[in-house]
Amino acid sequence: MLDTILFFGYFAAYLFLLIWGVKLAAQHGWNDLSNVLLLVIIGLVYDNGVLAVGKFIGEGSLLENLSYPRFYMHAFFTPLLVLFSLSAMKKSGFKWAFKKWFAVLFYLLTLGLIAYELFSEVLGLTLEANWKYGVLSYSNVEPASGVPLMVLFVSLILIFASIIVWRKQGWIWFFVGTLIMFLGNSFPISLPSAAITNAFELILIVSLFFTKRFQDTHPFKQSA
Repeated sequence: MLDTILFFGYFAAYLFLLIWGVKLAAQHGWNDLSNVLLLVIIGLVYDNGVLAVGKFIGEGSLLENLSYPRFYMHAFFTPLLVLFSLSAMKKSGFKWAFKKWFAVLFYLLTLGLIAYELFSEVLGLTLEANWKYGVLSYSNVEPASGVPLMVLFVSLILIFASIIVWRKQGWIWFFVGTLIMFLGNSFPISLPSAAITNAFELILIVSLFFTKRFQDTHPFKQSA
C-alpha cells in the first residue's frame, strides 16, 4: 500500500512541475534548450502514473501495452539531460559551452546514449507481470545486469555541469540534487519498498527545475 501511495505522490509532484514548467517556458521562450527537461518530466509523469494505477487495472494486455512506453520514454528522454547540462553550462558563462565542437560533442553523446539504450535494453523487449510490495507492473523478462551505463554517463555529465554552474554562478543546488541522486543510487538500501528510493530521482528533477528557473531569471550576459 505504501508504494502505491508513493507512486501517486510522485505522479502528482511531477505533474505539478510539468504544468509549472510549461508556464515558465511560455514566459521565457520555447526555443530554450533547457526545455528538454519538460520531456524528461513528461516521461516521469507517465512512468509513475502507470505504476500507481497498475494494480487497479490488473494483469492483462491493457497494462502490458501501457507499460512499453515507459521503457521507450526512458531511452529517448533521459539522455536529453546531457543537453540540459550543455544549456546550464552555457547560461553560466562557461566558455567551452559556446564553442561549436563542444556543443556537437554533447549532441553526439546524447544520440549515442539513446541508441545504446534502445539497442541494449528496449529493442526485443519482452515484458512479464511483476508484483512487488503491492504494486503491479510489467517489467523486462531479462532484468538488466551490472551498471546501467546510460544512467551512469548522464549522472557524471550532470555532476560536471553542476560544478561548473556552482563555480560560475554560486548556485549549489544543482550539484546537491545531483550528488544526492548519485549517492542514493550507488549504495544498496535495504527497505521494504521499491518506491522510496525513487525519491532520489525526484530530488534530482526538482534541483534541475529550480536550476532552470534560477538561470532564466539570472541570465549570463556574454561580453562582445
